Amino acid sequence: MKTFGFQRAASVGDAIRAAVDTGGDYLAGGTNLVDLMKNGVLEPAALVDIRRLGLTTVIETASGGVHIGSGVTNSALANHPLIRSQYPVLSQAILSGATTQLRNMATVGGNLLQRTRCPYFMQTEFDQCNKRRPGSGCAAVGGFNREHALFGAGDACVATNPSDMAVALAMLDAVVHVQGPDGSRSIPITDFYTLPGDTPHIENRLRPAELIVALELPPSSCAARSWYLKLRDRHSYAFALVSVAVGLTLTDGVVSSAAVALGGVAPRPWRVPAAEAVLVGRRPEDSMLWDAAHHAMSGARPLSQNAFKVQLGRSAVHRALVRALGAGDQ
Repeated sequence: MKTFGFQRAASVGDAIRAAVDTGGDYLAGGTNLVDLMKNGVLEPAALVDIRRLGLTTVIETASGGVHIGSGVTNSALANHPLIRSQYPVLSQAILSGATTQLRNMATVGGNLLQRTRCPYFMQTEFDQCNKRRPGSGCAAVGGFNREHALFGAGDACVATNPSDMAVALAMLDAVVHVQGPDGSRSIPITDFYTLPGDTPHIENRLRPAELIVALELPPSSCAARSWYLKLRDRHSYAFALVSVAVGLTLTDGVVSSAAVALGGVAPRPWRVPAAEAVLVGRRPEDSMLWDAAHHAMSGARPLSQNAFKVQLGRSAVHRALVRALGAGDQ
C-alpha cells in the first residue's frame, strides 16, 4: 500500500477543508476503500476520517419522510424501526448484501460510493480498464463479461454498479444531500450516478471535496406492497446478477402508482418507467405482470456472455411484483 496522509476531522467544515488542502478521500467504514487501497487500485494522497462528525441519526421529517445521516451503518439503517415499517424494501435490499460484519462497519454514504466489482477494475494486473486507467480500453468488452451491463454501457465500459441499497433508493426516489467548498446542494438519486460515456472513471456528480452528509426519503405509499429480490450465483456474499426493487399502490383494486428499479444490469441503478407505465391503471393480473416484466428488459443489449440475464431479468421482475402484491395481502 502506498504511503498516505491521515487527518481526523472534528466537523463537516473541518473535513471539507482537509479534503481541499490534501486532495484526499473521505474515510468512514472503509469496507470498500481500504480494500482497493490494499490492492493498489486506489492510491489517495490522504484520508480524511469522518467517523466523528455525528452523521449517525435517522429521524422522521416534518413531511412524513425520513432523514438519514450518511454515517449511519448499513446494519443500523436496515434494522431501524422507521425503515422496517415505512420502507421495508430498503431494509430487504441492505440485508441482502455483504455479511453482518461488513454491514456493521459500512456506512450509507460509503455504500452509495462503492466501486464496481468488475475483475478488470479490481485487479491491477489487467492493464485495460478505463475506470482505473482512463484511455486504456475496456477488457471486459471482449473478455469476461458474464456479470456485466445490459443497459447504459458502451465501448468504453460495461461494468455494473454493485450497490443493493442504491437500487431500493432509486425506487423510493431518494435525495442525496451533499456539502462542499461551494456550499450545500441536493441531488435526486436518479441523477446522482453518471453513465460511462467517454469518461467511465467519473461515476457520480460529486464535485471535488464534496461530502455526502445525508439521504432523504420522501413519504412512501407503497410500504405494504414492495419487495426487493436479488438473484445471484450463491446465497451469501455475492453481488447481483439481476436485482429488482418494486413498489405498488392499489386503489379500489387498481394499480394507482408503481415504481420499478433494476440492479446488476447497468452502471447505475436502473429505473424503468416503461414497466411502471404498463402497471398503472390496471388490475394486477398475471398477464399484466408479465407484460411489465417484458417492458422492463426492453432495449437490453447483451454482451457475448450475459444474454441469459435478459430472461433472468424478466423472471425476476415478475417474481418481485408477485411477492410485492402478496405482501400487501398478508
